[in-house]
Amino acid sequence: MNKFVTKYGQILLPLITPYDENENVAYDKYAELINYVITNDLCDSLIVTGTTGEACLLTFEERVKLMETAVKAAAGRKPVIAGTGCASTKETIALTNEAVKLGIETCLVVCPFYNKPTQEGMYLHYKKLAESTTANIMVYNIPIFVGVNMEAETLQRLASIPNIIGVKDEAGINPTQVTDFFLSTKDADPDFAIYNGDDVMLLPTIVQGAMGLVSGGAHIFGHEIREIFKAFAAGHNEKAKELFVPIYRLCKSTGQNGRILPNSILRPAIEAVSGIKLGPARLPLAPATQEELKVTLGILKEIGKL
Repeated sequence: MNKFVTKYGQILLPLITPYDENENVAYDKYAELINYVITNDLCDSLIVTGTTGEACLLTFEERVKLMETAVKAAAGRKPVIAGTGCASTKETIALTNEAVKLGIETCLVVCPFYNKPTQEGMYLHYKKLAESTTANIMVYNIPIFVGVNMEAETLQRLASIPNIIGVKDEAGINPTQVTDFFLSTKDADPDFAIYNGDDVMLLPTIVQGAMGLVSGGAHIFGHEIREIFKAFAAGHNEKAKELFVPIYRLCKSTGQNGRILPNSILRPAIEAVSGIKLGPARLPLAPATQEELKVTLGILKEIGKL
């Protein structure tokens, strides 16, 4: 089995960041959420300050404190991966090395956002980062937010760098890109880890060889996702599809009214299932409307989660 999968598993859960009524990070609720997902075995590893954790809305200091909180709360029960991508290479290096100081070995690093770098700019960014840290780096390709897509040839170049060990691909922009990434990296590094980062693309990317899923939906559907992987591995495709449909419906509902980032609707859904107060998303993410919640919570009730 792939070395990364052996260590971190197939379900990587990017934790929601709880806030109080004044949009301050609620670190006590964060620790409570971590204990909830670990106790209920909803994932194999935890990701701190990823997209689901609203990393782009957090300060540098808040991200470091969330990492520290996660390491302490997890207490070795599940591995912790830190999301350390920033808009600049300099800040990305600084944040990654803060994670290393806390004992975190692997960092998930989004392509620099807002800048729309060229393929060479992306390559130089990750190369400089890899040279400047002892952390293992998982590339995070999410063109719907970054504005540019990493090409397979660029990832191939990066895969030859020893401490760049995998990729999370937000597959929606190109449903077959997981295959492109697999073909481009298999010779550069046969142990290169390829994960899907889009819950609604779980089944299509498993077929293409995605080794795991980075799943915000795992806060709710961790058990079902695990059973989907097992069913597919056993050749029980109908069972895998049956388990997938509720996940697909719920995750699609978090994109109502053109929402790209699902947090505003996903947060109250997780809160309803877990019973943990998470608060609304930070501005400028508009809170979920009553009409939106009626749809999403209605799905949760229909599938027996509430």
